[in-house]
Amino acid sequence: MDSRSSAQDVHRCDLCDTTIVHSYCDFCHVNLCMSCIGKHISDGYDKHKIVPFQERRSTLIYPKCRTHPHKICESQCMDCNNIFVCSSCMASEQHGRHEFKEITEVYKTKKEVIKMDTEELVNNISPTYEKITLDLENQLANLDGGYEKLTTTISKQGEQWHREIDITINKMKTEISEIKVKHRDILQKHLDEIKQIQSLIKEALQALKEIEKSTEVSSTIEYSSKITEFSKFPPKVQVLLPTFTPNPIDSEKLYRMFGQITPSSTDTGENIVSLNRPNTSVRELLDEPELVATIQTGYKCLRCVTCLNEDRIWTSGETNDIKCFNIEGSLLHTIKTKSGNFRNDIAVDSGGDLLYSDCETKTVNKVTYGQIEELIRLKGWQPVNICITSAGDLLVTMRSCYFYQSKVVRYSGCTEKQRIEIDEEGKPLYSGDSTIIYITENRNHDICVADSEAGAVVVVNQDGKLRWRYTGHPSATRNKPFKPYGITTDSQGRILIADGDNHCIYILDQNGKFLRYIDNCDLKYPTGLCVDNNDNLFVCENNKGNVKKIKYLKKTLHL
Repeated sequence: MDSRSSAQDVHRCDLCDTTIVHSYCDFCHVNLCMSCIGKHISDGYDKHKIVPFQERRSTLIYPKCRTHPHKICESQCMDCNNIFVCSSCMASEQHGRHEFKEITEVYKTKKEVIKMDTEELVNNISPTYEKITLDLENQLANLDGGYEKLTTTISKQGEQWHREIDITINKMKTEISEIKVKHRDILQKHLDEIKQIQSLIKEALQALKEIEKSTEVSSTIEYSSKITEFSKFPPKVQVLLPTFTPNPIDSEKLYRMFGQITPSSTDTGENIVSLNRPNTSVRELLDEPELVATIQTGYKCLRCVTCLNEDRIWTSGETNDIKCFNIEGSLLHTIKTKSGNFRNDIAVDSGGDLLYSDCETKTVNKVTYGQIEELIRLKGWQPVNICITSAGDLLVTMRSCYFYQSKVVRYSGCTEKQRIEIDEEGKPLYSGDSTIIYITENRNHDICVADSEAGAVVVVNQDGKLRWRYTGHPSATRNKPFKPYGITTDSQGRILIADGDNHCIYILDQNGKFLRYIDNCDLKYPTGLCVDNNDNLFVCENNKGNVKKIKYLKKTLHL
């Protein structure tokens, strides 16, 4: 074998093929020794760029212009769907008065995204799947032992019944074996699915590493992140063993009285391993919150605001229409409710679709492309306030039509998944006579409810167990009782609460510790709140009909 082709061999000059490489042409992508540099650049071509071999591939490879093939594209036209353009294109009438951005900036930004995605896959997502895999493998490993204990219990009961119940014992053992097979199948199915996802992650990671090494602009800019797809962790599977309950011996009712096997149950609770990792970016509170903008909505009684970003800010008041504004205050859309009634609350899902609750019709509705679709219709209960969770579920606060009773219900689509109503002592979590029960989900999956009539913020974990209850902060300047209205959370897990009667916003940490007030932006009767993806706070002023945008956090600090 030629030693020059050996994997252990050093890099050699591409021209003479013998001398050890010293430099590199970053335009032609050629290895060069000292002697061959002059030969390589002797063709008079002015694009050669000779760099030390260790710094090779530092020059970007720009795409060639389709309109002017002799030129390269160093910009993108923002008004033409970000197409690549050269200097001649930029000067042409076709792109007159268009806005352009330099490819190098887009390239650097995408490289940062790729770097962050790689770190996310390596440091968080892949380890999380490893933990899920280990958990499933441990369940499979302990499966036989659990079932052996179960069959032993059945055998001891059977020995007391002698030969006349042998047939019954065999029947029940067969039933256990069938459940065991199903149990194993469930775990194995989920394990196979997890391993398949892990395989896809490895492929994505390999592709990312190749892009990271590459200087090819097109493939880098065309990169589409799969972090959101991979971050939707599968449900955590916990299949409970069946149980055997022995009964008193009765030979005439042998099979029925011998005992009862409770089939195994499968718990598919959300897997939140990754959510327990520390936040890698910190945004501290501003010493003095700043009023950035005021939007006049035209409502005489403004109650709700919701948005994903400041491009589309949805508002609703005590009328039968829902209005959408941009940050400049221009009205973009108006939607009339089906029933003609004013709705209790509004929310926007991750896809940008609007949802609203209608107390009079006892429905929750979804608006897609201007079409209203009924999602949920209640009987005996009125929906009050709503929010969309990070997992895409719908949380609805509701009050009974007949009794002093309130509760929170979680829906997946139109299917009820969870009901939160009482604490561990059997006492109601929420007051029964409140018509305003704003709700939000925190980044740790806590469910936070502003119970206006109770004068309390009630926070439970994702399983519905009470974590803490907040009833206000002593203040010499706020002499009216704490009465929370709107409630929202930010990227830091902080909870923001509107106290309309005291004209201020409370900020708490995720454990209920008071941090500060926002009371310097001339707020009057604040009600509905929301925080967008950039941690901008939007506040409804109930009587004025204004939405105020407030900046209350400092710039992001990356740890």
